[in-house]
Amino acid sequence: MMKRLGASRADGLCRGVAAALFVLLALGFLATSADASDENSTIAVGGTTSSPLFASFVNFCDLIAPYCGVICFLAPFPTIMQVSRNKTVGNLPLLPYSSMVANGFVWVCYGLLKSLPSVLYSNAVGVVLGAYYFATFVRHCGPMASNLPGTVGLHIKGAGAVILLNLCLAGSKLPDVAEWIGKEGVVFCVILFASPLAALKHVIATKSAASIPLPFTVACFVNCTAWSVMGWWKLRDFNIYFPNLLGLASAVTQLALKGMYGDRAGIEKKLPM
Repeated sequence: MMKRLGASRADGLCRGVAAALFVLLALGFLATSADASDENSTIAVGGTTSSPLFASFVNFCDLIAPYCGVICFLAPFPTIMQVSRNKTVGNLPLLPYSSMVANGFVWVCYGLLKSLPSVLYSNAVGVVLGAYYFATFVRHCGPMASNLPGTVGLHIKGAGAVILLNLCLAGSKLPDVAEWIGKEGVVFCVILFASPLAALKHVIATKSAASIPLPFTVACFVNCTAWSVMGWWKLRDFNIYFPNLLGLASAVTQLALKGMYGDRAGIEKKLPM
């Protein structure tokens, strides 16, 4: 009964994420559609000229990107609440939360050095939420657990090393330090976006996409689309658009598999009678 209740709450939050994204889409469209009143004129976007309609779309993505990022950072919340209620983490890994702290801090430094408030503040929220998830997880994790992967101490040392390294880099006067931190963030994002692809092998093998959460995947699709468009046409920043294009490709792949296989029961091997 408790498992069903937890699952229904998680599903409710996922639906809430999708609803929130829909509201953001509607508000952003209303806020930017006024810019497209003259269809025959052109305006500048990212140093080039484009139609007002396309420029409105780019500005719209610029508007919603930070909020989409925050919504995606909220996705683990129901899982952490379930851990807190059950007083155990079961077989859940700690890696998503330690990497959220480390990766978010890298982008906070990048946003600060490049004077990009949307990058800075959205990832600052991610660092705070990641730290909360991490602390809650550790509170209910056995001290000798080593399947997180590794131990809690290893995760603390790893995240701490990333934070210390980037603090030193950000405080240094090395040339192009922002670009170095940005490339570090790209590597983190490549690793994080590649991790769900391992689960897709199971989806294809069982011909069931029940393990792919549709609302969250849609949220990732909208989030990566917004950041990709903003990074490419607004900022002209490889460190922003490249990892989000990879995330967009990952989301499209998951949505395609969801459409192909749906949530039907997977293929199971029957035992001989």
